[in-house]
Amino acid sequence: MRNRNVLISGASIAGPALAYWLDRYGFAVTVVERAPAMRPGGQAIDVRGPALDVAGRMGILDAARGLSTDLRGMSVVGQDGEELFRTTERTASGGDLASPDVEILRDDLAGLIAGAGGDRIEYLFDDSIAGLEQDGDGVRVIFHGGATRTFDLVVGADGLHSNVRRLAFGPEDAYLHHLGAHLGVWTAPNLLGLRRWQTIFPVPGSAWGAMAMSVRGDTELRVYMGFDSPEPVAYDPRDVRDQKRLLASRFADAGGEIPRLLETMRDAPDFHFDAMAQIRMDAWSAGRVALLGDAGYCGSPASGQGTSMAMVGAYVLAGELKAADGDHRAAFAAYEAELRDFVTANQRLAIANAARNRDRFATETGATEAGATELGMADAGEERMDDVHAVTNSYKLRDY
Repeated sequence: MRNRNVLISGASIAGPALAYWLDRYGFAVTVVERAPAMRPGGQAIDVRGPALDVAGRMGILDAARGLSTDLRGMSVVGQDGEELFRTTERTASGGDLASPDVEILRDDLAGLIAGAGGDRIEYLFDDSIAGLEQDGDGVRVIFHGGATRTFDLVVGADGLHSNVRRLAFGPEDAYLHHLGAHLGVWTAPNLLGLRRWQTIFPVPGSAWGAMAMSVRGDTELRVYMGFDSPEPVAYDPRDVRDQKRLLASRFADAGGEIPRLLETMRDAPDFHFDAMAQIRMDAWSAGRVALLGDAGYCGSPASGQGTSMAMVGAYVLAGELKAADGDHRAAFAAYEAELRDFVTANQRLAIANAARNRDRFATETGATEAGATELGMADAGEERMDDVHAVTNSYKLRDY
Protein backbone atom coordinates (compact mmCIF):
# COMPACT_ATOMS: atom_id res chain seq x y z
CA MET A 1 0.00 0.00 0.00
CA ARG A 2 1.23 3.49 -0.88
CA ASN A 3 1.19 6.48 1.49
CA ARG A 4 0.75 4.49 4.67
CA ASN A 5 2.15 7.11 7.07
CA VAL A 6 -0.56 9.67 7.92
CA LEU A 7 -0.55 12.66 10.28
CA ILE A 8 -3.89 13.96 11.56
CA SER A 9 -4.16 17.36 13.24
CA GLY A 10 -6.92 17.54 15.87
CA ALA A 11 -8.18 15.13 18.53
CA SER A 12 -11.86 15.98 18.94
CA ILE A 13 -14.35 13.89 16.92
CA ALA A 14 -13.21 13.85 13.29
CA GLY A 15 -9.51 13.22 13.97
CA PRO A 16 -9.81 10.19 16.26
CA ALA A 17 -12.59 8.77 14.04
CA LEU A 18 -10.34 8.95 10.99
CA ALA A 19 -7.47 7.48 13.00
CA TYR A 20 -9.69 4.54 14.00
CA TRP A 21 -10.57 3.64 10.41
CA LEU A 22 -7.11 4.24 8.95
CA ASP A 23 -5.56 2.04 11.63
CA ARG A 24 -8.05 -0.73 10.84
CA TYR A 25 -7.09 -0.51 7.17
CA GLY A 26 -3.37 -0.88 7.84
CA PHE A 27 -2.17 2.73 7.85
CA ALA A 28 0.33 4.06 10.40
CA VAL A 29 -1.41 6.98 12.12
CA THR A 30 -0.20 9.87 14.26
CA VAL A 31 -2.58 12.44 15.80
CA VAL A 32 -1.25 15.80 16.98
CA GLU A 33 -3.31 17.92 19.39
CA ARG A 34 -2.55 21.41 20.68
CA ALA A 35 -4.16 20.72 24.08
CA PRO A 36 -2.17 18.84 26.74
CA ALA A 37 -4.77 16.03 26.77
CA MET A 38 -8.18 15.25 25.30
CA ARG A 39 -10.13 18.49 25.60
CA PRO A 40 -12.89 18.61 28.25
CA GLY A 41 -16.23 20.35 27.75
CA GLY A 42 -18.08 21.36 24.64
CA GLN A 43 -21.66 21.15 23.55
CA ALA A 44 -24.04 18.26 23.70
CA ILE A 45 -23.83 16.88 20.18
CA ASP A 46 -26.02 14.60 18.10
CA VAL A 47 -25.24 11.34 16.33
CA ARG A 48 -27.84 10.86 13.62
CA GLY A 49 -28.64 8.88 10.51
CA PRO A 50 -25.53 7.50 8.80
CA ALA A 51 -23.38 8.55 11.78
CA LEU A 52 -25.31 6.01 13.88
CA ASP A 53 -24.29 3.40 11.32
CA VAL A 54 -20.66 4.55 11.58
CA ALA A 55 -20.79 4.31 15.39
CA GLY A 56 -22.27 0.83 15.08
CA ARG A 57 -19.50 -0.31 12.75
CA MET A 58 -16.94 1.09 15.21
CA GLY A 59 -18.51 -0.89 18.04
CA ILE A 60 -19.25 2.19 20.19
CA LEU A 61 -22.96 2.72 19.59
CA ASP A 62 -24.16 0.93 22.72
CA ALA A 63 -21.61 2.77 24.84
CA ALA A 64 -22.68 6.07 23.31
CA ARG A 65 -26.30 5.34 24.15
CA GLY A 66 -25.20 4.55 27.69
CA LEU A 67 -23.54 7.97 27.93
CA SER A 68 -26.36 9.88 26.28
CA THR A 69 -27.75 13.00 27.93
CA ASP A 70 -30.95 11.01 28.60
CA LEU A 71 -33.10 14.12 28.88
CA ARG A 72 -36.82 13.79 29.49
CA GLY A 73 -37.96 17.14 28.15
CA MET A 74 -37.56 20.90 28.14
CA SER A 75 -39.21 24.08 29.34
CA VAL A 76 -39.03 27.78 28.61
CA VAL A 77 -38.94 30.13 31.59
CA GLY A 78 -39.40 33.89 31.39
CA GLN A 79 -37.29 36.38 33.28
CA ASP A 80 -40.01 36.70 35.92
CA GLY A 81 -39.70 32.97 36.66
CA GLU A 82 -42.96 32.00 34.96
CA GLU A 83 -42.89 28.79 32.95
CA LEU A 84 -44.07 29.67 29.46
CA PHE A 85 -43.76 26.33 27.71
CA ARG A 86 -43.09 22.68 28.55
CA THR A 87 -42.80 19.47 26.55
CA THR A 88 -41.71 15.92 27.21
CA GLU A 89 -41.60 15.09 23.51
CA ARG A 90 -38.41 16.89 22.44
CA THR A 91 -35.58 19.18 23.46
CA ALA A 92 -34.10 22.21 21.73
CA SER A 93 -30.67 20.60 21.47
CA GLY A 94 -31.53 17.00 20.65
CA GLY A 95 -34.90 17.13 18.94
CA ASP A 96 -37.51 14.34 19.07
CA LEU A 97 -36.89 12.19 22.14
CA ALA A 98 -38.55 9.20 20.45
CA SER A 99 -36.04 9.19 17.57
CA PRO A 100 -33.06 6.80 17.41
CA ASP A 101 -30.65 9.76 17.52
CA VAL A 102 -28.07 9.85 20.31
CA GLU A 103 -27.38 13.14 22.09
CA ILE A 104 -24.09 12.91 23.96
CA LEU A 105 -21.56 15.34 25.39
CA ARG A 106 -18.77 16.15 22.94
CA ASP A 107 -16.00 15.11 25.33
CA ASP A 108 -17.72 11.80 26.15
CA LEU A 109 -18.01 10.87 22.47
CA ALA A 110 -14.43 11.95 21.77
CA GLY A 111 -13.24 9.70 24.59
CA LEU A 112 -15.19 6.73 23.24
CA ILE A 113 -13.81 7.16 19.73
CA ALA A 114 -10.21 7.64 20.87
CA GLY A 115 -10.48 4.66 23.20
CA ALA A 116 -11.79 2.45 20.42
CA GLY A 117 -8.75 3.27 18.31
CA GLY A 118 -6.36 1.28 20.45
CA ASP A 119 -2.66 1.49 21.25
CA ARG A 120 -1.27 1.48 17.71
CA ILE A 121 -2.36 5.08 17.11
CA GLU A 122 0.28 7.60 18.22
CA TYR A 123 -1.01 10.73 19.99
CA LEU A 124 1.20 13.83 20.32
CA PHE A 125 -0.39 16.17 22.86
CA ASP A 126 0.65 19.71 23.72
CA ASP A 127 2.01 20.30 20.22
CA SER A 128 0.84 21.56 16.84
CA ILE A 129 1.97 22.04 13.27
CA ALA A 130 4.10 25.12 12.59
CA GLY A 131 4.87 24.45 8.94
CA LEU A 132 4.16 22.14 6.00
CA GLU A 133 6.47 21.55 3.05
CA GLN A 134 5.14 19.28 0.31
CA ASP A 135 7.00 17.55 -2.48
CA GLY A 136 6.38 14.56 -4.71
CA ASP A 137 7.34 12.08 -2.01
CA GLY A 138 5.70 13.41 1.14
CA VAL A 139 5.01 16.28 3.51
CA ARG A 140 7.75 17.63 5.75
CA VAL A 141 6.05 18.76 8.96
CA ILE A 142 7.64 21.23 11.35
CA PHE A 143 6.12 21.04 14.83
CA HIS A 144 5.92 23.93 17.27
CA GLY A 145 7.68 21.71 19.79
CA GLY A 146 10.77 21.71 17.61
CA ALA A 147 10.59 18.29 15.95
CA THR A 148 10.56 17.75 12.19
CA ARG A 149 9.04 14.62 10.64
CA THR A 150 7.99 13.55 7.18
CA PHE A 151 4.60 11.96 6.50
CA ASP A 152 3.05 10.63 3.33
CA LEU A 153 -0.23 12.48 3.95
CA VAL A 154 -1.54 15.14 6.34
CA VAL A 155 -5.20 15.61 7.29
CA GLY A 156 -6.51 18.72 9.01
CA ALA A 157 -9.29 17.78 11.43
CA ASP A 158 -8.59 20.82 13.57
CA GLY A 159 -11.88 22.65 13.52
CA LEU A 160 -13.41 25.89 12.34
CA HIS A 161 -10.15 27.84 12.73
CA SER A 162 -8.01 25.09 11.21
CA ASN A 163 -4.27 25.68 11.30
CA VAL A 164 -3.71 23.06 8.59
CA ARG A 165 -6.19 24.85 6.32
CA ARG A 166 -4.35 28.14 6.84
CA LEU A 167 -0.98 26.57 6.05
CA ALA A 168 -2.10 24.59 3.00
CA PHE A 169 -4.94 26.71 1.55
CA GLY A 170 -4.38 30.27 2.75
CA PRO A 171 -6.06 32.77 5.10
CA GLU A 172 -9.28 31.87 6.89
CA ASP A 173 -11.12 34.93 5.58
CA ALA A 174 -11.38 33.31 2.16
CA TYR A 175 -13.48 30.44 3.51
CA LEU A 176 -15.27 31.51 6.71
CA HIS A 177 -18.87 32.77 6.41
CA HIS A 178 -20.39 34.35 9.50
CA LEU A 179 -23.98 33.31 10.33
CA GLY A 180 -24.94 36.24 12.54
CA ALA A 181 -24.34 35.06 16.10
CA HIS A 182 -21.78 34.06 18.72
CA LEU A 183 -22.15 31.26 21.26
CA GLY A 184 -20.48 30.38 24.57
CA VAL A 185 -20.75 27.04 26.38
CA TRP A 186 -19.34 25.75 29.66
CA THR A 187 -19.82 23.27 32.50
CA ALA A 188 -21.37 24.42 35.78
CA PRO A 189 -22.67 22.90 39.01
CA ASN A 190 -26.35 21.98 38.85
CA LEU A 191 -27.45 25.04 40.81
CA LEU A 192 -30.88 24.92 39.15
CA GLY A 193 -31.63 21.42 40.43
CA LEU A 194 -32.60 20.17 36.97
CA ARG A 195 -33.40 16.48 36.67
CA ARG A 196 -32.80 15.07 33.19
CA TRP A 197 -34.18 18.36 31.92
CA GLN A 198 -33.36 21.32 29.73
CA THR A 199 -34.50 24.89 30.39
CA ILE A 200 -34.34 27.86 28.03
CA PHE A 201 -34.20 31.42 29.33
CA PRO A 202 -35.07 33.75 26.43
CA VAL A 203 -33.94 37.37 26.32
CA PRO A 204 -36.68 39.70 25.03
CA GLY A 205 -35.99 41.10 21.58
CA SER A 206 -33.26 38.59 20.78
CA ALA A 207 -33.17 35.33 18.86
CA TRP A 208 -30.80 34.10 21.54
CA GLY A 209 -30.58 33.82 25.29
CA ALA A 210 -29.44 31.17 27.74
CA MET A 211 -30.02 27.44 28.00
CA ALA A 212 -29.05 24.97 30.72
CA MET A 213 -29.29 21.19 30.62
CA SER A 214 -28.52 18.68 33.33
CA VAL A 215 -25.89 16.09 32.44
CA ARG A 216 -23.87 13.24 33.96
CA GLY A 217 -26.52 11.97 36.31
CA ASP A 218 -27.76 15.49 37.06
CA THR A 219 -24.47 16.36 38.79
CA GLU A 220 -23.59 19.08 36.26
CA LEU A 221 -25.08 21.59 33.87
CA ARG A 222 -23.94 22.45 30.41
CA VAL A 223 -24.74 26.14 30.00
CA TYR A 224 -25.15 27.91 26.65
CA MET A 225 -25.41 31.65 26.02
CA GLY A 226 -25.58 33.24 22.60
CA PHE A 227 -26.15 36.68 21.13
CA ASP A 228 -26.93 38.21 17.75
CA SER A 229 -24.03 39.74 15.82
CA PRO A 230 -24.64 40.66 12.18
CA GLU A 231 -20.88 41.02 11.83
CA PRO A 232 -18.16 39.06 13.66
CA VAL A 233 -17.15 40.72 16.93
CA ALA A 234 -13.52 41.42 17.72
CA TYR A 235 -11.93 39.37 20.49
CA ASP A 236 -8.71 37.54 21.22
CA PRO A 237 -9.28 33.84 20.34
CA ARG A 238 -6.47 32.85 22.74
CA ASP A 239 -7.68 34.99 25.68
CA VAL A 240 -10.45 33.14 27.52
CA ARG A 241 -10.84 35.96 30.05
CA ASP A 242 -11.47 38.40 27.23
CA GLN A 243 -14.11 36.08 25.78
CA LYS A 244 -15.83 35.71 29.15
CA ARG A 245 -15.90 39.49 29.62
CA LEU A 246 -17.41 39.91 26.17
CA LEU A 247 -20.16 37.37 26.79
CA ALA A 248 -20.95 38.79 30.25
CA SER A 249 -21.24 42.30 28.82
CA ARG A 250 -23.86 41.13 26.32
CA PHE A 251 -26.03 39.79 29.14
CA ALA A 252 -25.40 42.56 31.67
CA ASP A 253 -29.05 43.61 31.70
CA ALA A 254 -30.62 40.14 31.58
CA GLY A 255 -32.74 39.00 34.49
CA GLY A 256 -34.12 35.78 35.89
CA GLU A 257 -31.58 32.97 36.30
CA ILE A 258 -29.14 34.37 33.75
CA PRO A 259 -27.03 36.35 36.29
CA ARG A 260 -26.57 33.19 38.41
CA LEU A 261 -25.55 31.20 35.37
CA LEU A 262 -23.09 33.91 34.38
CA GLU A 263 -21.45 33.63 37.80
CA THR A 264 -20.59 30.00 37.08
CA MET A 265 -18.77 31.08 33.93
CA ARG A 266 -16.03 32.83 35.93
CA ASP A 267 -14.39 29.64 37.16
CA ALA A 268 -15.52 27.26 34.42
CA PRO A 269 -12.51 25.12 33.40
CA ASP A 270 -13.83 24.27 29.94
CA PHE A 271 -15.30 27.53 28.61
CA HIS A 272 -15.59 27.65 24.82
CA PHE A 273 -16.66 30.65 22.75
CA ASP A 274 -16.86 31.14 19.01
CA ALA A 275 -18.82 32.54 16.11
CA MET A 276 -21.65 30.68 14.46
CA ALA A 277 -20.02 30.25 11.07
CA GLN A 278 -19.51 27.94 8.13
CA ILE A 279 -16.47 26.93 6.11
CA ARG A 280 -17.15 26.73 2.37
CA MET A 281 -14.44 25.56 0.01
CA ASP A 282 -14.26 24.59 -3.65
CA ALA A 283 -11.83 21.78 -2.81
CA TRP A 284 -10.99 19.88 0.38
CA SER A 285 -7.50 18.81 -0.63
CA ALA A 286 -4.29 20.36 -1.91
CA GLY A 287 -1.63 17.90 -2.97
CA ARG A 288 -0.98 15.56 -0.07
CA VAL A 289 -3.03 17.57 2.43
CA ALA A 290 -6.78 17.05 2.98
CA LEU A 291 -9.36 18.57 5.30
CA LEU A 292 -11.98 16.75 7.34
CA GLY A 293 -15.06 17.84 9.28
CA ASP A 294 -15.29 21.44 10.48
CA ALA A 295 -11.87 22.25 9.04
CA GLY A 296 -13.15 21.71 5.52
CA TYR A 297 -16.91 22.05 5.69
CA CYS A 298 -18.15 23.29 9.06
CA GLY A 299 -21.92 23.55 9.01
CA SER A 300 -22.13 25.46 12.34
CA PRO A 301 -24.21 24.37 15.35
CA ALA A 302 -27.25 25.69 13.48
CA SER A 303 -27.15 22.59 11.28
CA GLY A 304 -27.24 20.11 14.17
CA GLN A 305 -25.09 17.96 11.89
CA GLY A 306 -21.47 18.79 12.66
CA THR A 307 -20.81 15.52 14.46
CA SER A 308 -22.55 13.44 11.82
CA MET A 309 -20.58 15.11 9.03
CA ALA A 310 -17.34 14.54 10.93
CA MET A 311 -17.97 10.85 11.61
CA VAL A 312 -19.30 10.11 8.13
CA GLY A 313 -16.49 12.13 6.57
CA ALA A 314 -13.87 10.17 8.53
CA TYR A 315 -15.41 6.87 7.45
CA VAL A 316 -15.54 7.89 3.79
CA LEU A 317 -12.04 9.43 3.64
CA ALA A 318 -10.46 6.36 5.21
CA GLY A 319 -12.53 4.06 3.03
CA GLU A 320 -11.53 5.83 -0.17
CA LEU A 321 -7.84 5.69 0.81
CA LYS A 322 -8.24 1.97 1.38
CA ALA A 323 -10.11 1.50 -1.92
CA ALA A 324 -7.42 3.45 -3.81
CA ASP A 325 -4.62 1.44 -2.16
CA GLY A 326 -3.24 4.66 -0.71
CA ASP A 327 -3.31 6.66 -3.95
CA HIS A 328 -4.11 10.05 -2.44
CA ARG A 329 -5.07 11.74 -5.70
CA ALA A 330 -7.73 9.19 -6.49
CA ALA A 331 -8.85 8.87 -2.87
CA PHE A 332 -9.19 12.59 -2.18
CA ALA A 333 -11.17 13.11 -5.38
CA ALA A 334 -13.48 10.20 -4.57
CA TYR A 335 -13.93 11.42 -0.96
CA GLU A 336 -15.12 14.80 -2.18
CA ALA A 337 -17.33 13.36 -4.92
CA GLU A 338 -18.98 11.03 -2.40
CA LEU A 339 -19.67 13.66 0.26
CA ARG A 340 -20.11 17.01 -1.49
CA ASP A 341 -23.90 16.79 -1.92
CA PHE A 342 -24.39 15.60 1.68
CA VAL A 343 -22.26 18.46 3.02
CA THR A 344 -23.99 21.05 0.84
CA ALA A 345 -27.42 19.90 1.99
CA ASN A 346 -26.37 20.17 5.63
CA GLN A 347 -24.91 23.63 5.16
CA ARG A 348 -28.08 24.81 3.45
CA LEU A 349 -30.01 23.39 6.38
CA ALA A 350 -28.01 25.54 8.80
CA ILE A 351 -28.63 28.68 6.76
CA ALA A 352 -32.36 27.91 6.64
CA ASN A 353 -32.45 27.34 10.39
CA ALA A 354 -30.61 30.61 11.09
CA ALA A 355 -32.93 32.54 8.77
CA ARG A 356 -35.97 30.88 10.32
CA ASN A 357 -34.89 32.00 13.78
CA ARG A 358 -34.29 35.58 12.65
CA ASP A 359 -37.63 35.80 10.85
CA ARG A 360 -39.52 34.20 13.71
CA PHE A 361 -38.19 36.60 16.30
CA ALA A 362 -38.66 39.60 14.01
CA THR A 363 -42.37 38.82 13.69
CA GLU A 364 -42.97 37.69 17.27
CA THR A 365 -41.20 40.29 19.38
CA GLY A 366 -44.36 42.39 19.22
CA ALA A 367 -46.64 39.55 20.34
CA THR A 368 -48.67 40.43 23.41
CA GLU A 369 -49.90 36.97 24.33
CA ALA A 370 -47.69 35.52 27.06
CA GLY A 371 -45.61 32.69 25.74
CA ALA A 372 -46.29 33.32 22.06
CA THR A 373 -42.62 33.52 21.21
CA GLU A 374 -41.79 30.40 23.14
CA LEU A 375 -44.60 28.41 21.54
CA GLY A 376 -43.31 29.61 18.19
CA MET A 377 -39.90 28.32 19.22
CA ALA A 378 -41.34 24.87 19.82
CA ASP A 379 -43.15 24.82 16.48
CA ALA A 380 -40.03 25.94 14.65
CA GLY A 381 -38.10 23.20 16.43
CA GLU A 382 -40.43 20.55 15.02
CA GLU A 383 -40.01 21.93 11.52
CA ARG A 384 -36.24 22.09 11.95
CA MET A 385 -36.00 18.45 13.02
CA ASP A 386 -38.12 17.34 10.07
CA ASP A 387 -35.58 19.05 7.81
CA VAL A 388 -32.61 17.51 9.65
CA HIS A 389 -33.94 13.99 9.33
CA ALA A 390 -34.79 14.49 5.66
CA VAL A 391 -31.13 15.34 5.05
CA THR A 392 -29.68 12.57 7.22
CA ASN A 393 -31.96 9.92 5.76
CA SER A 394 -30.93 10.91 2.23
CA TYR A 395 -27.42 9.48 2.65
CA LYS A 396 -26.48 5.81 2.98
CA LEU A 397 -23.02 4.53 3.82
CA ARG A 398 -21.05 2.60 1.27
CA ASP A 399 -19.14 -0.52 2.22
CA TYR A 400 -15.36 -0.29 1.84
